[in-house]
Amino acid sequence: MKRRDFIRGATAVALPLSLSGYTARAMGLSPMMETLAELTALEDRYLVLIQLAGGNDGINTVVPLDQMSDYNRLRSNVALPENRLLKLNDKTALHPSMVGMKSLYDSGRLAVMQGVAYPGSNFSHFRSTDIWMSSADFNETLDTGWMGRYLDTQFPNYPVGYPSTAMPDPLAIQISATPSLTLKGTNAPMGINIQDPVAFQGLVTRARPAQNSFTEAPDNAAGQQIAYIRQVQAQSDVYAGTITKAYNSSRNLSTYTPANVNPLADQLAIVARLIAGGLKTRVYLVTLGGFDTHAQQVVATDRTLGSHATLLARLSEGITSFQEDLRLNKIDHKVIGMTFSEFGRRVQSNVSSGTDHGTSAPVFLFGSSVRGGVLGTNPSLTNLDNGNLRMQYDFRQIYATILKQWFGTNNSEYTAVLGKDFTTLPLIQGATSVANDQPNVPASGVRIQNFPNPVSSNTTFEYTLPFASRVRLSVVDAQGRTITTLEEQQPAGTYNINFDAGALANGAYQYRLETERGWASGRMIVAR
Repeated sequence: MKRRDFIRGATAVALPLSLSGYTARAMGLSPMMETLAELTALEDRYLVLIQLAGGNDGINTVVPLDQMSDYNRLRSNVALPENRLLKLNDKTALHPSMVGMKSLYDSGRLAVMQGVAYPGSNFSHFRSTDIWMSSADFNETLDTGWMGRYLDTQFPNYPVGYPSTAMPDPLAIQISATPSLTLKGTNAPMGINIQDPVAFQGLVTRARPAQNSFTEAPDNAAGQQIAYIRQVQAQSDVYAGTITKAYNSSRNLSTYTPANVNPLADQLAIVARLIAGGLKTRVYLVTLGGFDTHAQQVVATDRTLGSHATLLARLSEGITSFQEDLRLNKIDHKVIGMTFSEFGRRVQSNVSSGTDHGTSAPVFLFGSSVRGGVLGTNPSLTNLDNGNLRMQYDFRQIYATILKQWFGTNNSEYTAVLGKDFTTLPLIQGATSVANDQPNVPASGVRIQNFPNPVSSNTTFEYTLPFASRVRLSVVDAQGRTITTLEEQQPAGTYNINFDAGALANGAYQYRLETERGWASGRMIVAR
């Protein structure tokens, strides 16, 4: 889009930008005021984590079209026919069962991250799962989860004092028989665990007895444990009520597969209703198992069928129905989802028409607020590390991106949660980073700011390019909707672009300058 076309925006409001030599003294905005200005938007964001338990075969999930000769040679008994694959681009395709996720990709609502793993990959299901859930290094053991530690920072001293007026609902909900390390905080699990959709239906339909009146627990070690159990029981009774209220005040507006046919779809249908019903729970964790495909991964007579195809069809159908449900309920901009599995599979298939434990694999991020596309290159099937794919991205880069760009943590906060600093990735539209301790400048030498800030009517974006590049400057609102965009080739230099914000509502807006070597971003506050 050329500068003359920049007026065209995502809304009906004309928001002209033009080149100008205008200069003004910048008005600083304190981190505290910036945080307060964005607080409402950040609280209204939800994360859905989908665990693909067992170790998903990433090579048959996202197939490298540019290496089909090696692919067929190394996977002669499980290779998928090229003419049945769902092409994302000239180099990359999805498994034929993933029709729904292909449609999400085509509409810009699915990001495919190639080669995700961690240094020193472990091939044990249990150990590797713990590493993913805790965000530990391969040689480190942590007894808390990455999301549990984040929730610790947001809701200190939990469970003491909760439910509260400010947070009457569970902090997180997991639909699984076993509590996950992901949600384990310093003092306690930072959410509640519901065994399965059947148990959930019992929760929201049965009558709950009035809370019991307990005598005071003795003042000793056993008494402290009794008091804690009583507290959790009382909390559970209250949470059951708020969950039931949210569930009964909403409905699923899209069509899911019939109940008990697709276990992932059953779980996501529940999550959609709870979010649509206004539950403030920020994080949901659901699971689809069965990905440990050592044998009979495909049907010999038609390799597009088999256990892996069934699992990927369930994944695709579940996510697609869930995303459509959110859209019809007009809350899709509030939710992002992420898939993860403890590891991928080896490049070469085994003699049992299956695949064995490997290292890296693709991760999917989905939602209307996600920057769709393929991130990274197809992993090489021949340049291997002891028969395994080489890593392109550390999974903790995705966690850092979610914490910083979606939940708005600053650098010191997300570093404390993850234990170290990880480079974030361009995955979220309208990325919000509140009160950063350091400039958000992944592209070396690129700077952007706007002044005055806060702005009542007009402001100027000033940015510096140390190199010639095609640039894209976007302004995005707190719901992740793009207001307007400028895109053109520019030589190195300093640029000033006027922006008329007179038609914008009060609030926080994100602006982002993308170049061929990285990006820089900032926040603009409109206040009158």
